[in-house]
Amino acid sequence: MDPIEPSVPPPSEQAVPPAVPSIPPLIAPPPRIGPPAPMPSPARKGGSGWKWAALLMFVALVGSLGALAFVSAAHFSFGSGYARTGSRSAGELHEMVVREAETHDKIAVISLEGVITGQYIEAIDRTLVDLIRDQLDRAAEDGVKAVILKVDSPGGEVLASDEIYLLIQAFQKDNEDIPVIASMGSLAASGGYYVSAPCRWIVANELTMTGSIGVIFHSYNYRGLMDKVGIRPDITKSGKLKDMMSGEKLPEEELPEEKKIMQGLINESFAKFKSIVREGRRRAADLNRKEKVEGGHELAANWQDFADGRILSGNQAMEIGLVDEIGNFEVAFDRALDLAGIEDARLVAYQPPYKFPGLFSLLGQSRAQSLKLDLGLPLQSTLPQGRLYFMSPVHLH
Repeated sequence: MDPIEPSVPPPSEQAVPPAVPSIPPLIAPPPRIGPPAPMPSPARKGGSGWKWAALLMFVALVGSLGALAFVSAAHFSFGSGYARTGSRSAGELHEMVVREAETHDKIAVISLEGVITGQYIEAIDRTLVDLIRDQLDRAAEDGVKAVILKVDSPGGEVLASDEIYLLIQAFQKDNEDIPVIASMGSLAASGGYYVSAPCRWIVANELTMTGSIGVIFHSYNYRGLMDKVGIRPDITKSGKLKDMMSGEKLPEEELPEEKKIMQGLINESFAKFKSIVREGRRRAADLNRKEKVEGGHELAANWQDFADGRILSGNQAMEIGLVDEIGNFEVAFDRALDLAGIEDARLVAYQPPYKFPGLFSLLGQSRAQSLKLDLGLPLQSTLPQGRLYFMSPVHLH
């Protein structure tokens, strides 16, 4: 008898593991304390609106800068009532009240501080000569009763000083009823006195440094330094004097004609300086006698003995007639009231408008490029070389 084989179920196509019952953890986690966890925020859709807003703001900013640059350039080129390069009109100046008074009468104060130069000054968008011209024009337009020229300057360029002198002289000639009073500060030397000379009245503090009547041409000879570093100049010129007074020449290479020609130019400017002093002080003395104004001083007979470049104090200058009165700005203001024949006046100043800073730099433009050669000399002058100066040599550096 055959043995009975146990029945085996047919194999399934895929073995299924037996189910294992889940085993609870031996230690349950502690219950959560505090507010429930925040639900995750749904994903933001779109997100391009801020990009368009930023782009529109950028375009608006560029357009505004462009429009401002165009208006500024057009105004600089066409907005002036004068035919001078770089000069603006007197009407653009802002009136600033320095001192109030219960009257409509005005006295204008014009400050002339620092080195007198004819170069363009970016901060005022003018030259100093143009600014003085515009301020005098504005004073005449406003019908001021007097002008106080507040001077605190060591002098400066011969040509710029002479142009300011001519402006003050012409202003007094065209406006005989508006006296100009010079009020000297700490320093009113050389060119600082040159521009004061045509004024109707000159007030100086007893400690003011003034005078220094004279002309100077200042330069450096750096040939010795060039020889030390092995640099030799190679010059081709059209005439023997084309490189006169050059700092590259050896002392033995300097021609005797050079000093003679240079001295002739200096003597001519010096003679002009003395004539300015003589004419200005004579005119002031004549007006004082005509209007019976007491207290003024006439030039002493020996005043030219002191016109050798020396510095004078306010007291010394008054002794030889270069100054009319000793005092400060308040004394000058009182004298202006007296000469104008009024009891009181508002003190006003005319300032140039604020210049938008860095506009041309933002637009990638520059007005000028310059190359500076630094010779490493501690006493090297910061003033442009090759020019005549009404200036004390102490203040040339």
